[in-house]
Amino acid sequence: MSNGRVAVVIGGASGIGWASANALAADDCRVVVADLNGDGARDRAAELGEPHTAAQVDVTDEASVRQLFEDIGPLDVVVSCAGFGSLGLITDLAVDEFRGVVDVCLTGAFIVAKYAGQKLREGGSLVSISSLNGRQPAVGMSAYCAAKAGLSMLTEVAALEWGPRGIRVNAVAPGFVETPLTAGSSLIPGLVEDYAENTAIGRAGKPEEIADAVVFLASPKSAWLTGEVLDLNGGAHLKKYPDVLGHVMKLAEAR
Repeated sequence: MSNGRVAVVIGGASGIGWASANALAADDCRVVVADLNGDGARDRAAELGEPHTAAQVDVTDEASVRQLFEDIGPLDVVVSCAGFGSLGLITDLAVDEFRGVVDVCLTGAFIVAKYAGQKLREGGSLVSISSLNGRQPAVGMSAYCAAKAGLSMLTEVAALEWGPRGIRVNAVAPGFVETPLTAGSSLIPGLVEDYAENTAIGRAGKPEEIADAVVFLASPKSAWLTGEVLDLNGGAHLKKYPDVLGHVMKLAEAR
């Protein structure tokens, strides 16, 4: 049984999104697991069991996002997790590839915020998943870095606009976390080790550790916290970002 709080996790079928959905359900929220992968969302909702449900949504399609929020109605928690990155030097990167990343990571986050802000009740909370790359640049990651930096500012603006309505807006900015999205990193010699060496705590993060922060930001325990982009990266922001592109190029040359 839930305590009456309704939460939607967008990008909830895997990785940080799924960990967040699971944690919110354990915190007595009724969770809607929403994802571009509709089958995956339904499978995850089935794992949670009743009263949790699933929905398919495409954050780049305003009509899709609008319909999602209309179907859910008034709610208390929105977690916005959709995102992906690309790799390529600015002078080589196709404009369409840059736009594709920004469309999901920033414009998609804006569309989610637009309709979340119309449906969140007083005392509600929007939590977006940003990235260490919102503050720390990386060679070859212009699109992702720019999009996540934009998401940080979008978070602050929304916090200003919705504060008078009692709605809080925050973001979590993880470093390297072991998820399906980052699984390919282990296939690139030295890359995961480089991430660990450039993290003060010396290891990658776990989705559940990010989910714990999401639950806190979504709960009344953080009632006086808004407009915050929480660095949750094991101290990686204190060091340098790994040369991901360099590792990839070395692997290509070796082949």
